[in-house]
Order: sequence, then C-alpha cells, then structure tokens
Amino acid sequence: MTAVEFFRAKYHDVPHEYNRNSVKTIPILVALLLSLPAHAQLPPGTQDATPKQSFPDALGRLRTEANDALDKQDFPRALKLLLEMDQQSSPDTPDPHLLYDLAYTQDALDQTSNAESTYHRAITAGPNLLEPHLGLGLLLARTGYLTEAHTELSTAANLPSDSPATKARAYRALARLDLKSSPDAARDELLLALKLSPETPEDTLMAAELAESSNDSAEAARAYRRILATTPNDPPATAALAHLLSNAPSANPAEAEALLTTALTAHPGQPTLTAQLITLYASQGKFAQAIPLAEKLHAANPADTDLTRLLAHLYAQSGDPAKADPLYAALLSAHPDPTLLDDRADALIHLHRFAEAEALLKQALANPAAFPGKDELGIAASHLAFAASNNNDPTTTLHALDIRATVLPQSASSLFLAATAHDKLHEFKQAADLYTRFIAEANGKFPDEEFEARHRLIAISARK
Repeated sequence: MTAVEFFRAKYHDVPHEYNRNSVKTIPILVALLLSLPAHAQLPPGTQDATPKQSFPDALGRLRTEANDALDKQDFPRALKLLLEMDQQSSPDTPDPHLLYDLAYTQDALDQTSNAESTYHRAITAGPNLLEPHLGLGLLLARTGYLTEAHTELSTAANLPSDSPATKARAYRALARLDLKSSPDAARDELLLALKLSPETPEDTLMAAELAESSNDSAEAARAYRRILATTPNDPPATAALAHLLSNAPSANPAEAEALLTTALTAHPGQPTLTAQLITLYASQGKFAQAIPLAEKLHAANPADTDLTRLLAHLYAQSGDPAKADPLYAALLSAHPDPTLLDDRADALIHLHRFAEAEALLKQALANPAAFPGKDELGIAASHLAFAASNNNDPTTTLHALDIRATVLPQSASSLFLAATAHDKLHEFKQAADLYTRFIAEANGKFPDEEFEARHRLIAISARK
C-alpha cells in the first residue's frame, strides 16, 4: 500500500478525529515547498487557461511571438513582447489572459511587485479566471503573506476550469499552506487534488507528513522510506525522515545522522539537509560538528537571517558568547524583535556586560504581548532580573520578577534574586522571609548562594 493509498483508506469520508495541537510539522520542509517559484508550478504562459481572445493582426503577431517565447521559457523576450501588447491594448477592454501571461512572466523573472500588481489587474479584468488567482496566491505564499495567499488559492480552487490539473494545483497549494495550522483541511484538499490529477512524489511526501501529524509515526516513516527507495537521497524526504528519527518516541539519531551524511555526499552543501544535520548535532551537544557546518552554510548565504541566528545560537550554546554577540547585534539592527533582544542580552550577561543587557531587556519587556509565548516572556524576565541584580538595580530586579511570576512558578533562583533585591532596599523583613524560603527550596543545590543567604540572615537578625 502506498502512502497515498493508506492516506485515502484511513481518512477518506471519516470525521476529523485528531487533535490539531498534536501536529508535528517540519517548518524547514514546509518553507521549501512554499518557496517553489510560480514557474515551477504553472505551465509556460496560459496553456491551461481557457481560449484567449482574438486580437487585431498586429497584436496577433505579437501574441504568436510571445507564445513562442513562453514555450521556450525565454522570459526576457516574452516580457518585452507582452509589455508592448499591453501598451497597445485598449484600456477599456483589458484581456485577462494577456495580463495573466504578463504577470506570470514578471513572476518568473522575480519582478515580484510588478507581478503582484499585474495579477491584480488580470483578476479585475477576469474575476472568474482561475489562473491569475492561483498565480497571485502562490506569489503571496512565497513572500510570507499566508492569509492573503489562502484567500486567493481558495478562490482559485472554487472557480470552474477546463483544466483539472490546474485546479489540482490550487488544492495542492492550499494543502501545503494548511499542513501546519489545519491538517484536517490539508487532508481534504490533498484528497480533492488526487481526484483531479495523478499522484505525484510531492503528494506522497505530504501524505507521509499528514500521517506524522496524526501521530502515526510508524506509517510516516514507512512512507518516507518508500519515497527514498524510489528516489534515493531525495533532500525533502531525507530531511523529513531524519527529523522523524530524531524526534519520534523510538528516536534513532544514529540512523538519522547516517541518512543525512549519505544524502549530503550525493548533494554537497544542500541547505535543507545541512540545516537538518546541524540541528541534529546541536540537539546532542555535538557543537564541534555543528558549528563548522553552520559557518560554511552561513558564509554561502550571508543575507539569510535564519542561518545567521542559527549560527549565533550555536556559538552561545557552545559557550562562546563573544562570537554570538556581533551576529545578534547585526540581526537586531534590522529586526529588533523581543526574543532577539533577549538572545543578545543573554550573550551580554555571559560577557558580564550587565548594564547593556539590562537596557536591551527593558526594551524587550516594554511590550510583554509581543513575545510569542509565556515561556519566552518568563525567560526574558528572568534574564532581566539577573542582569539588574548584577547591575545593582534592585527596583528593576523586583519589577522583572513580578513579570516572571505571571507566567512561571517561583524557583530557587527567583527567590534568591528577590531576597537580595529587598536586602539592598533595606526591606529586611521581606528579605529574611525570602532568604529562608530560598534555603528550603535550594536544599543544597546552590552552596555559594545558600552560604550567602545564611550569612545575611545572621546579619539581619543582629539588627533587631
């Protein structure tokens, strides 16, 4: 039974029975699928579109030449011809097929802004033409506008078309978008695509990921292995299986490492495989193996902010904050998000640059709602409390601990920081109570701090 046959048998015409919160997706793989250029998912020109309008002789000659250029994927020549046709066409009766060809060509040449504008013109001229909605949806997905992309792709999927294959592309693109957030919807969309066109390797891969999202890791692994049996060392399938082997209940990191290294021999420097191997090494604390790979990948893609942040994390985790800090600083100049501010502040704390760390963390915590989750907020507040304590700022220490207490339970460390802050403010009753609670909570795990707490309790008692 193939992955898709299993998928159909298990999920066709049954209730949505699995928990969305249990979804385990592979973000780097989803990003790869969504990043496919429009011309990798649509045929040249409008070969799948409904018949084009007729043109006067001059425009007819240009159309013939433009179609020839599109068939040969000579996009610069096609662009010149289509722009000339657009200029000569009547603005009162715009042809949506012409405008779609022009948008598609601009898209193929990475003229993203022009393509988006022309797709919109094509949709205005022919709102019931499927192809412009599909092209625009794919473009929006690649540029990160996922909500808008979903709207356009849904419109495309629900429009009539003489080409089942084109409609199937819309359903497949929707399934890719929904794979993480709505796997039940992705399941239905993939099934609709399979009713319209033959199974593709990407369908098998998606069916495997959906099996994984429903916590059927065994079937997902079998599906990934079937893909690799047909196309050995396929990067997406290898990365997906390695991820599964690294994170499944019966994890096998050794097999995952062997898969990735073998695939990288066949595809040297392949970014998805390399990033997956880096992640695998880092999860095992093998920074000596992870960092050189990350450095090489970053050198080849210096403008990739995700790779820059990955390398900075590896430096920080391996105990080299001096190398991490300039990378975080460069990232912050372009993207000052709160978790990135916290990452750099953590590196500065390890470099004993407490005043700088405190300033960054105050900036990050000025808007607690901007953090992606409670854990991230609590960690940043903990860092601020520690930096402020070492910067002799007890008021800020207590304020940070108040924020932390809204999302995380008290710990020995937070009790000690609160005790020392009240002590510095000469609030001795509160300090004594907190030192006592800290000693009970620490129970020998923090001997230096426990010694200090006992010493301060004696000193506070002597003041009475």
